[in-house]
Order: sequence, then structure tokens, then C-alpha cells
Amino acid sequence: MNEVGPIAYLTGEYPRATDTFIQREVAALRALGLQVETCSIRRTDPSHHVGPEQRAEAERTFHVLEAAKNPMRLLGAHVRLFAQNPKRYFGALKQAWDTRAPGGKAALYQMIYFAEAGLLARHMQNCGITHLHNHIAAASCTVAMLASKLSGIPYSFTLHGPDIFFEPHRWRLDAKIASARFVACISHFCRAQAMNFSESAHWSKLHIVHCGIEPERYTPCARTRGKEVLFIGRLAGVKGVPVLLDALRALQKDHSDLRFTFIGDGPERAMLEARAKEMGLADITDFVGYKSQAEVAIALKNTDIFVLPSFAEGVPVVLMEAMAAEVPVVTTHVAGIPELIEHGVHGLLTPPGDSASLANAIALLLSDPNGAARMGKAGREKVSAEFNIALEGAWLAEILAHYHESPTPDLPVRRTT
Repeated sequence: MNEVGPIAYLTGEYPRATDTFIQREVAALRALGLQVETCSIRRTDPSHHVGPEQRAEAERTFHVLEAAKNPMRLLGAHVRLFAQNPKRYFGALKQAWDTRAPGGKAALYQMIYFAEAGLLARHMQNCGITHLHNHIAAASCTVAMLASKLSGIPYSFTLHGPDIFFEPHRWRLDAKIASARFVACISHFCRAQAMNFSESAHWSKLHIVHCGIEPERYTPCARTRGKEVLFIGRLAGVKGVPVLLDALRALQKDHSDLRFTFIGDGPERAMLEARAKEMGLADITDFVGYKSQAEVAIALKNTDIFVLPSFAEGVPVVLMEAMAAEVPVVTTHVAGIPELIEHGVHGLLTPPGDSASLANAIALLLSDPNGAARMGKAGREKVSAEFNIALEGAWLAEILAHYHESPTPDLPVRRTT
């Protein structure tokens, strides 16, 4: 794989607790012999670095905004890029202007992205980068697109959702797909959305590359099938936690010994803790904040059921982690989740926003330990075969190598198993 040359990885913030799947992907590519230089627009607050792996990654990552604080470095980068190729420089400036969102504020931000792109472009040239890959198709992908134009280094990006699909025109998803060498879509649902917002001429370069986990991190263990229930995720509106609290209150009558742990943090944590207290759930709920990958693995060993009541998702990596640990899962039937979980086989799917259905699904697993164990085993088999980061990393490396040799999109949509 070394023939691809050094690759730059860019996202808005790297590394951070909520995006460990990017860190795993980088590690998988490095394990295959690729040189990956990580870049981040902003420096993540140290509170989001959980464990020594993330702290080490933060130390070796190039931070664009920090570099931009040196005005001479910023100006020097753009002067050099202009001197190298004035036509290409003005072409990138035109691209920035043409892909801006409506309004004066959006135009200002677009020029900021252009300024950041110049710094990134020069950094990549200095490092001998041959390809740029971005995760999350919003602001950082705009920087990636412009840096690619400024430097002449091709780029690609991983498309996740759901947020980008709420505002595809603002973020000019069509232009990003058109200008990218290829797009890695995390699910068939995601790819269909990309097809919806792009011209059919570009559909053949939309490939499915799953986010993945390391199954060996999550050793299955014998469970007593008690009443320990776990949620892991960002404590924000999209995760549907108030619906889960309503379900817990309904379950409390028949399951007084139920215990529920919330791993994660976010803008609604204080409100959710207060709401749990008001609902009389303080004694059975525990909000413990962010945890490292190792701590999450331990928590999954000690739980009986995993619940994720989201309103919108891509394909949640945290569900993969629970399944790898043979924990039966209850989640919602939205977006790409049904591609991961078949109802009644790998877990239970409920309508989003329906607390009664959520409570019934949790109660069903509590009352059927044999069925819960069966779903747990089937879940581990599913993620080991289809969401294993070693396999997904190898598939992404194959895509990178193919497009490095030829921009012709004649690869299959999905890796063959």
C-alpha cells in the first residue's frame, strides 16, 4: 500500500471522544503501511481526549486555526500558492465564491475557509502529501475541497449524515461530490442521499465504506441477564434521551430494580439530569460523562441491555460496539440503522419518538433472557463480518490505491465478502 504515498486526514476536530471511529480508521490504514498525517481545523479541548491513545494523536496532529494565528505564516502560504500557479489560485478563489451559501455572513465564512485552505494546502505540500481525505462533509470538507484546488492534491471524503442531509444545499454537497476523486458513504442509505443530491454522472464514484470497530476489544462474557441498562452517546436533542426517560418511568412500576447508566456528555446533560430527578428516576439513573474506549468496553461487559433512542443517525458505531460485546440492543428504525440491525435477529427496532414502544422492547428483553442472549450472539457475528475496521480499512486502502493510479471509477460500490 505504500505506493499511495503520504495521505492527509482532515476533520473539524480530531481526535475527540465522540469520533473514535475516525481514530480507528486512521490506525487501520497505518497498520496496512500507509503514512497518514492527521489534520484538524480546531484543537479539541483536552476534556474530550479520553485515554492515552487520543492524547498521543492530539500531539501529532496539525491544527489549522492554530497555524492561522501567525499572520505571516498565513500570508506566506497564500503568497507561495499564488506564485506557484496564479491560474490555479484564482480558480480556487472562484470555486470558494461560487459555492458560498446565500447571505453576507456566509460569504465571510467562505473567505475564512479559503484562508484556512491555503494553510492546509501549504502544509500538505511541505509534507509531500499525495491525497487528502476528509471526514464529515460540512465546513471542514469545504476547506478540504478548496485546499485540493489550491494545491492540486486530489481529495475524497467520508459522508456520514444525518446533519449534512438537513442542509445539503447550504454545504454544496453537489459540488463536493463533483470535485472529489471519490466519496466513501457509510451505508446504502447514505449513498442514496448522496445520489439524491448529485448528478448521475458521479454516482459510480460513491462507494460504501462502513465505519468499523475492533471486535477483539469487546470480549463477550457470560451475563446473569439482570437489569443493568446502558446508553452511550452525546447528550443532545437528536439522541432522544427524553423519550428514554419516559420509557424508564413506565418500566419502573414492574422493574423496580432496573439500573440505567448514561455514558456521554453534551449540551443537554444538566437538563436531562434535572428531568430525571423531577420524574423520580434519580435513584436508578447515573450520568457518568465521557469514558475512554477501554472504559466503554468494561461498561459493556457489565450491562445487560443497550438502548439508543435516536431521532436521526448515520450508522451508530456505539451500536456496533455493543453488538461486538454480545449485548442485545434496542434502538430506532431510522436511516442506516436497519442495515446494521435486523429486527428480532440482532436486536429490536422501535419507531423513533415512541416511548411506549421503547419501553415494551426493553421489557421484552428483560423477560426473555434466552432471546436476548441469542440476539447478542447474532449481533457479534454481524459486526465481525460487516463492520470490522480491519476489513473496512483494507477496503478503503484499496479504493485509495485504485484512484491514486487512475481516476476512473470502475470499482464496485461495496467490497466483496
